[in-house]
Amino acid sequence: MAGRSLGQAVATVSLSVALASVTVRSSACRAVPAPRNTFPTCGFHLNANIMSGSNGAKENSHNKARTSPYPGSKVERSQVPNEKVGWLVEWQDYNPVEYTAVSVLAGPQWADPQISESNFSPKFNEKDGHVERKSQNGLYEIENGRPRNPAGRTGLVGRGLLGRWGPNHAADPIITRWKRDESGNKITHPVSGKYILQFVAIKRKDCGEWAIPGGMVDPGEKISATLKREFGEEALNSLQKSSAEKREIEEKLHALFSQEHLVIYKGYVDDPRNTDNAWMETEAVNYHDETGETMDNLTLEAGDDAGKVKWVDISDQLKLYASHSQFIKLVAEKRDAHWSEDRAADSRGL
Repeated sequence: MAGRSLGQAVATVSLSVALASVTVRSSACRAVPAPRNTFPTCGFHLNANIMSGSNGAKENSHNKARTSPYPGSKVERSQVPNEKVGWLVEWQDYNPVEYTAVSVLAGPQWADPQISESNFSPKFNEKDGHVERKSQNGLYEIENGRPRNPAGRTGLVGRGLLGRWGPNHAADPIITRWKRDESGNKITHPVSGKYILQFVAIKRKDCGEWAIPGGMVDPGEKISATLKREFGEEALNSLQKSSAEKREIEEKLHALFSQEHLVIYKGYVDDPRNTDNAWMETEAVNYHDETGETMDNLTLEAGDDAGKVKWVDISDQLKLYASHSQFIKLVAEKRDAHWSEDRAADSRGL
């Protein structure tokens, strides 16, 4: 994700962490080495029909976006109780902290200017030149010239570590294959009886946790290009390769990303870097190598902000960064692969 600018065939999973008893969708997370645009996608995704505001929030909903201290700082958010997260709840004494990181205020290419600057007139809720300011969850409100987080209050205004006012778009590639024995036969799980699916996981340098590769969408960049680029940078170390090696990797990635794929999720992410005026959204896509032959021709090598990379068996025992386990759970469901040793759970679906 290094040095990059910011910018529904959707599977859903019902979780208890919802605003006003609504459906929640699962998602992703990344950490942010400023001042580069390596922003992570992190947290739970919320259904579009709750993005216009909520009368309140149940316990643990919209939680990551209310945590303190704010990432990479000692800034403490104003506390927002669950029942006052929603904008429809009147709260005259609401007094959020103002914070935008120095790395963002320095004016890097991937960041917007301050709203107060006279030469900055962003076109919210639409395509603004090459910058996508439309939300995947529909229209968001503008208050005093600033976009308002559609999921509710966070206790902090400004942009924090995020470069764009409003939605900050990311993409997460989930690359999978079937686990096979030495003879090339697919392996079934002894309890569930279902085939075992594997995915490419990276170990984050910043937090030491295993995660799905991914990163920010550059202005004007197609999601498919972002997915391919991020996977190459983090799982194949493409940034450190020679020109000839990069061409070879690009050819093999083209074959992989030309295969059948599933859009697992599009939308808002409950991310610890979110503020009242800037938030993360992502699109997670599963590319499946049915025979395994394409990935056999690619050598995994950690790069960029990934410390390690490897194939990981998919199951409910996975402990992944943020809500990446929810992404993987959805993939297992769609691929009818092993997830849990609980036969009842597998038979009911995820």
